[in-house]
Amino acid sequence: MGFTCGLVGLPNAGKSTLFGALTRTKAQSGNYAFTTIEPNSGIIPVPDKRLDIITSYIQTKKIVPTTIEFVDIAGLIKGASKGEGLGNKFLGHIREVDAIAHVVRCFEDGNVPHVSEAIDPASDIDTINTELMISDMETLDRRKTKIEKLAKSGDKEARSQMEVIKKLIQSIDRNIPARAITDFTDEEKKFAKSLTLLSAKSVLYICNVMDPGDTKSDLVQKVKDIAKQDGSAVVALAGKIEGEIMEMEDPEEQKMFMEEMGLTETGLDRMIATGYGLLELSTYFTAGEKETRAWTIPKNSKAPQAAGAIHSDFEKGFIRAEVYSLEDLEKHKTEAGIKEAGKLRIEGKDYVVQDGDIMHFRFNV
Repeated sequence: MGFTCGLVGLPNAGKSTLFGALTRTKAQSGNYAFTTIEPNSGIIPVPDKRLDIITSYIQTKKIVPTTIEFVDIAGLIKGASKGEGLGNKFLGHIREVDAIAHVVRCFEDGNVPHVSEAIDPASDIDTINTELMISDMETLDRRKTKIEKLAKSGDKEARSQMEVIKKLIQSIDRNIPARAITDFTDEEKKFAKSLTLLSAKSVLYICNVMDPGDTKSDLVQKVKDIAKQDGSAVVALAGKIEGEIMEMEDPEEQKMFMEEMGLTETGLDRMIATGYGLLELSTYFTAGEKETRAWTIPKNSKAPQAAGAIHSDFEKGFIRAEVYSLEDLEKHKTEAGIKEAGKLRIEGKDYVVQDGDIMHFRFNV
């Protein structure tokens, strides 16, 4: 399954620096290959320490992490929804991604001008959100016109859909993005999702600071306050420093530099992991002599759907899943030990896969 996170931001927010650091991160990685899909897109491995734990007990020839695709979306300026700059092309690119990684400038630097001549994260966020919501309002108005006649004729489904549209319009009129609405029923959520609204997409705010020590600044706090209001996530990192770390080819040199900066992990790793979590995804593992791999599935997927992530035949011919936990592996050391302890579970079609499960599937095609 492919999941994409679109990088957006106003000019000089540091978006290109971050994307460059992301690509260098994986280009120089010895374990996992970085794959370029096109000049502005890259598939990035999601860091997961559980893979290392599994392979410390189960020897394997190949380790394959799960991935997330970051797309560097360029072209936003104020008025994009009216065709300014790349306009509709920019908005079209956002429509194609699963989530938005919004780079927000949270640093002062006289050598790097700001488009509005003032460093104000709230204003920057509002500029982009406004463009997305203006576009959404046009989408809702068009759909409303199509459904209104049916609703007036007494069509129950159309009436229900009209209520959803009205609620979305009221929210956007109050400058509240569609993603902030949390009280839709499952059926209403399904219809709202079909509208493909830009402001309904999950957002990860990336606070770009000058120094790693600035991650608790007042500017960063402003972004956190906004994120709390609309249910978004936040990661603060020093983009320029992250780029310098990724340019270091010697792992020891990189480690020493990070220690000097007071970093135990890179901000990029936190950004990747948070972006993955933002998409409401879950990870399960398969482990064996030939390969140990992390697999991406939507949260609350059942066993057959999880098997389908490997191959559609696995889902079609699903018989059962053999499941154990990472904790059981750490306690009993081997799969044989897990079986002897009675901790290997046999699960059927209705089993809801838990994040971190280690699974083997039995199927018949």
